Amino acid sequence: MTITRRSLVVLACTATWCASSAYAQTSSKYPTKPVKFIVPFAPGGGTDAMARHIAQKLNEKHGYTLVIENKAGVGGNLGAEAALREPADGYTFLVISSSYAVNAVLNKPSFDPLTGIEPVIQFTREPVVLAVGASTPYTTVAELVAAAKNTPDKVAFGSSGNGGLSHLAAEYFNALSGIKITHVPYKGTGAALMDLAGGQIQMLMAGNTSFMPLAKAGKVRVLAVGAPQRLPTLPNVPTFAEAGLPQFRADIWHGLVAAKGTPPEIVAKMNADINAVLQSPEVQTRLRQDDVTPAGGPPQPFAETIRSDIERWRTVVKQSNIKID
Repeated sequence: MTITRRSLVVLACTATWCASSAYAQTSSKYPTKPVKFIVPFAPGGGTDAMARHIAQKLNEKHGYTLVIENKAGVGGNLGAEAALREPADGYTFLVISSSYAVNAVLNKPSFDPLTGIEPVIQFTREPVVLAVGASTPYTTVAELVAAAKNTPDKVAFGSSGNGGLSHLAAEYFNALSGIKITHVPYKGTGAALMDLAGGQIQMLMAGNTSFMPLAKAGKVRVLAVGAPQRLPTLPNVPTFAEAGLPQFRADIWHGLVAAKGTPPEIVAKMNADINAVLQSPEVQTRLRQDDVTPAGGPPQPFAETIRSDIERWRTVVKQSNIKID
């Protein structure tokens, strides 16, 4: 049989039509059974709350039956490894937060944190802020840095735990400021917040929403926010750039990934459906009330966020010689 140019064109068009037809059929039928979101942390935390909120809206807007499964341990790696061992059929997803990038550096997961996943979508981003106790005399970042240089034994910073995001963010701030102050690790941000308000530690870095109740009560003082612009809820608090540290950048974010090899049409559908959720007025209003920014968009920018965070924290860990047990 002679293969002509015309027959090749027909064959190519047929293949393209078949691929697009398969794409349409798969995406239109999906999901045909419950979809599972694995949250690698205990119930009740920020990542769990975000996952449940997105799941509820997917159920309401798009008819999903979504199941949340919590698998805590090893800083999030236990749940991540469990999720990525599941079949890459689009029925199991992993909800991750910015600590995913920290764990990639410190806890060395059994999978490649960049090439072993299919990024789906970033849900949100929230700036990391620096706060001091209201009983301290510091009203600016410059005053805090000067005190840390002159009397380093009188300034200590707390964190949610050794090797956590709040620990690394503070070490990043210390390195950029040229200071070295004592680290006091806690078992969670809540305990560190109480000691910050009580005067046992002088500085803490965490997400903006963690500080708002105590800031409104006058028990802590926020000195800088890690966002490009000032926050609507803290209009008098400068950004780190305004405070003299334009290099500082740290966000708390949440998002969704899948196992490598998950069908691209399912990734595309999940991305589109969650984008619709994030763009709804109800969700936008609820998040922005807490100065949390809905992210959304295609998968690739989220992949770049993960990559850049891993690079940043790898540098901080190396410079500060951070080790965990």
